[in-house]
Amino acid sequence: MGQDQTKQQIEKGLQLYQSNQTEKALQVWMKVLEKSSDLVGRFRVLGCLVTAHSEMGRYKEMLKFAVVQIDTARELEDADFLLEGYLNLARSNEKLCEFHKTISYCKTCLGLPGTRASAQLGGQVSLSMGNAFLGLSLFQKALESFEKALRYAHNNDDAMLECRVCCSLGSFYAQVKDYEKALFFPCKAAELVNDYGKGWSLKYRAMSQYHMAVAYRLLGHLGSAMECCEESMKIALQHGDRPLQALCLLCFADIHRSRGDLELSQLKLHCLSESICRSKGLQRELRAHVVRFHECVEETELYCGLCGESIGERNSRLQALPCSHIFHLRCLQNNGTRSCPNCRRSSMKPGFV
Repeated sequence: MGQDQTKQQIEKGLQLYQSNQTEKALQVWMKVLEKSSDLVGRFRVLGCLVTAHSEMGRYKEMLKFAVVQIDTARELEDADFLLEGYLNLARSNEKLCEFHKTISYCKTCLGLPGTRASAQLGGQVSLSMGNAFLGLSLFQKALESFEKALRYAHNNDDAMLECRVCCSLGSFYAQVKDYEKALFFPCKAAELVNDYGKGWSLKYRAMSQYHMAVAYRLLGHLGSAMECCEESMKIALQHGDRPLQALCLLCFADIHRSRGDLELSQLKLHCLSESICRSKGLQRELRAHVVRFHECVEETELYCGLCGESIGERNSRLQALPCSHIFHLRCLQNNGTRSCPNCRRSSMKPGFV
């Protein structure tokens, strides 16, 4: 199969995939992979297979095709293809929760010299790295990576990348319990979909709606949460996006628990390690749990640099400065300084993220 025929078959597969004929698209692409002698075409079809298996939740197969794609990129001896291949390896490991490997592959991407595509893919690399740091609960590093990805998006007018970063920032702020920002960023993603997303895959709308549903639930707006989750699930079912279907099901369960619809909602975890040890007078074990808690807080830098209180124990409004240090908004307002209280770098003005 030559170059022109390979290109035609890849396009045929894309048309089938976009019309939700996923299995037929996979069959077309696998035939290209078996019969084509065009290395560039093989590289491109492997990228299609990586994306398709990602959206179907078949992450081990996604990783398998990403490894073959890297081997093809090495045969091509082209830095741009290597960059794209390592990014797909990073994404595959991110989906498999191999976060340390994800970060390692992202660093490899950033270390590749002289790639023409770096301006386009650099933001995606930073986003994948941020998601991995978030998975490891390294919140400071996650926020720094998300900010880099946003800068790439703004500098290159990449609304699609900005949409994805906003959804990740929604997850970030949900985890640190600033629920207003956890809602703000997915709403921003939804605006981008409405303004620019006519030619995008519907998965971007589904993704923003899911993150809005999570934030609405955390804020107690259960009707809005249900509406957004239903919209996301409808799209996920249409496109066979099994990972998103699973997330929506979990969100539905959380909404129903919040409403008190399930008897299980009455069962809460009251006996945490500290309270158990305290009630039984196990002072040695209690001290060990308290020390470990504060060690984790220090490791993740998940505390306000002004008042010293932990961030994430309750819903509170937070503010991130351009240097990525996080504070309670009330503490910054009361402090009145124009530089970061932690690193003394000029903050310009609060609200960078």
